[in-house]
Amino acid sequence: MGRFKENKKELLIQAVYAVMGSLLFALGVNLIIVPLGLYNGGFMGIAQLLRTFFVEVCRIPVPSGIDMSGVIYFIINIPLFYMGLRVLGKEFAVKTLITVTIQSIFLVVVPIPAAPIIDDFLTSCIIGGLIAGTGTGLVLRGRSSGGGQDIIGLCCAKKYPNFSVGRINIMMNVLVYVICLFMFNIEIVIYSLIYTTVLAMALDRVHIQNINTSVMIFTKKLGISKAIIEQTGRGVTNWDGEGAYTNKTSYILFVMISKYEVGQIKRIVHSIDPDAFMIFTEGCAVEGNFEKRL
Repeated sequence: MGRFKENKKELLIQAVYAVMGSLLFALGVNLIIVPLGLYNGGFMGIAQLLRTFFVEVCRIPVPSGIDMSGVIYFIINIPLFYMGLRVLGKEFAVKTLITVTIQSIFLVVVPIPAAPIIDDFLTSCIIGGLIAGTGTGLVLRGRSSGGGQDIIGLCCAKKYPNFSVGRINIMMNVLVYVICLFMFNIEIVIYSLIYTTVLAMALDRVHIQNINTSVMIFTKKLGISKAIIEQTGRGVTNWDGEGAYTNKTSYILFVMISKYEVGQIKRIVHSIDPDAFMIFTEGCAVEGNFEKRL
């Protein structure tokens, strides 16, 4: 019963991250970036370019203050949901589907001002990037993704442990901004790049899932290793130790996790031994059979 309550609480926290992150992203994009005619990178940028094509070239009527990008973004993500389901599992795919749906709705309903809120392009890029980047980071922190290149990157990282998710982002951004270079003036491209760079920096500050963390646990009670394996699926290495001062037997456990799993490890250990001593070391380089949980 206690574990069920903890899982329910964890799911609620993840849902809050997804909703708040999606809202922040939509606010940053619609209120600050879109009124200036700037573009996101990645699949969102592709959705915005398609919107421009449909509205300005095909002359498809759209109500004032409404952005079609959210709807287009959802449509082009549909084949990626299937990819995420096959590679990353049902839980991730369902969470991503829900998150992209919420994000698309916010992108449609958050009104776009008729005139820019902030006239200065550089200031807008920094503020918009900070807001949208924080939102994207919160979504990833909730163990979901905003779709698009995130799904492709996470699938590649899952299959190839040393693969950099950032490579996919760079490739998609280059594609979008090369297209922008042919469609618009270079000033739009430069400011869009500044915005995307600030967004990426803010995302890295908030997103903690890619940070490898080693944990050493010192305890006098049995059962912690089994609980960690059963509840997290992580492998645990055990050693028998002895206190130098007390000469009493103790057990030393070592487990490698992602940073977002720290809270779960603490709850498991403290539920069995409230007096256990733990050491967490972030940023460890890992080679070998370590499952990246994204």
